[in-house]
Amino acid sequence: MTTGAERQAAGERVPGEFLLRVNGEERRCPAGLQLDAVLAALGYQPRLVVVEFNGEILGRDRWPSQPVVESDVLEVVTIVGGGS
Repeated sequence: MTTGAERQAAGERVPGEFLLRVNGEERRCPAGLQLDAVLAALGYQPRLVVVEFNGEILGRDRWPSQPVVESDVLEVVTIVGGGS
């Protein structure tokens, strides 16, 4: 019997996950989550990003109610502070 990690390493699908296109790359994502939870699962700090969801800039107020599925495409831009 193989583990989820072994199936993942072999490029196989793991139950409860799907592949999502994020910034032009395929990323594994837990299924059944809303956008805010997907961002956190992918390692982003939601308060520090702007998201284009299927070609549309999506306001933060919509993230908790926006389901994410395998056919969705995300462009995530991280806000970097700084200045002189």
